[in-house]
Amino acid sequence: MSTLVECVPNFSEGRDKAVVDAIVEAMQVKGVYLLDREMDTDHNRCVITLVGDRDAIAEAAIRGVGKASELIDLTKHQGAHPRMGAADVIPFIPIEGVTLEDCVAISKHVAEEIWKRFQIPTYLYEAAARTPERQNLENIRRGQFEGIRDDIATNPARKPDFGEAKVHPTAGATVVGARKALIAYNVFLNTTDVDIAKKVAKAVRYSSGGLRYVKGAGFSVRGMAQVSMNLTDFEQTPIARVFEYVKREAARYGVATTSSEIVGLIPKKALEQAAEWFLQVENFDSSLILENRLAAVMGGKMAVGGIRAGVEPFIEQLAAPTATPGGGSASAAAGAMAAGLGAMVAGMSRGKKAYVQFESQLSDAIAQLTRLREELKAAIDADAESYNSVMKAYKDAKTSSDGDKLIDSALKLATSVPLSVAEKSKEVAGLIATLKPISNPNMASDLTVAAALSRAAIEGALANVEINLQSLKDEAFVTETRKRAAGLGA
Repeated sequence: MSTLVECVPNFSEGRDKAVVDAIVEAMQVKGVYLLDREMDTDHNRCVITLVGDRDAIAEAAIRGVGKASELIDLTKHQGAHPRMGAADVIPFIPIEGVTLEDCVAISKHVAEEIWKRFQIPTYLYEAAARTPERQNLENIRRGQFEGIRDDIATNPARKPDFGEAKVHPTAGATVVGARKALIAYNVFLNTTDVDIAKKVAKAVRYSSGGLRYVKGAGFSVRGMAQVSMNLTDFEQTPIARVFEYVKREAARYGVATTSSEIVGLIPKKALEQAAEWFLQVENFDSSLILENRLAAVMGGKMAVGGIRAGVEPFIEQLAAPTATPGGGSASAAAGAMAAGLGAMVAGMSRGKKAYVQFESQLSDAIAQLTRLREELKAAIDADAESYNSVMKAYKDAKTSSDGDKLIDSALKLATSVPLSVAEKSKEVAGLIATLKPISNPNMASDLTVAAALSRAAIEGALANVEINLQSLKDEAFVTETRKRAAGLGA
């Protein structure tokens, strides 16, 4: 089954096109595709967007870091954007057939290889972070290249996850991690006063009391004050809400927003949310968009001949005399269906006069159930892939001196996928329960089915977790996993 991972490396060069061209050229690996490249002269930074198979995209990222270390000298670099490395930050984002946990594994491999090949120390962040303090990029990058260079050898908190406690003399250090899709979103103000942009950024970012899932700073860009932001979960904090917040805060200082920009790419769903926000369309759903409906029909997901045509292929694959897809994939599918039913009930109740007082709760439930549905859908393939990896590990172990390690590593992945399914399905079950008193009672049977499906998903996923744990030799991992699973009983 195919896997798609997005990688959005940020390099500390936004003025010399030849350097950026060379970095992009170095990342041309079979199975990897360039989606976008952005250069910003004020920030002196470029953002490259790649997508590809999990193995190929890891190698592409590593090669890009190597080329950047040859061509970029941070001792001579100046720009508005904070930086600590020639290759500053390399996030991996799950797109299709992979989970966030898979991307964590990819990021750890890439971080280790960067140190081994180029002697550039690396730090893990976001979902890959080994400590809570390193989940936030700004904590790791504090002081930038110069501050880290002076502090790394004597401050234990600066110790890299991979490599020695010293920066590369010209390429600095690199941060690698896994995260959800992020939107790099900037808003320009009609003033040259950067202090106002900084005040607005402080008000909007979560770390200083602003909106959840928003990071922000103020800069001078193209002669204007700019509020530069990263939206780390656009489903929980929509881009339209962020724009309105910035607009309101700017007005406090007598300035207005003039325009905004997207750096890199933006998920289509984020723009659909913005359309719903500003147009105030009643009972809006993405399936109302012509192109979305057409894609669903043409892809067999909403067959004109009936619903059966859309689900039958998966059911037949389950019935086939092959190991995959199996119970793990079926559990993920059950969880996804539960989330889908919950979102349907909430969507059909939202906007109705009888439930207007629950508008906010229903909207939040839809956003969370939509996210969970997509993650559980991705786990259907991820579970099958993890099983195939276990079978391959057992085969490779016969001719490897490190056979036990290969098998244990594959089994851990095969355990983490259903454990994640159980955790997400538990979230779905909780959301279903909250919908009962705030949604149309005529749809109570739909919620009953959703609750039953979520319980089945949890029970099935935990059974898959347990059967893998029985073959694992890492007692610490087994104990910790059983501890997590104990609180998920359906």
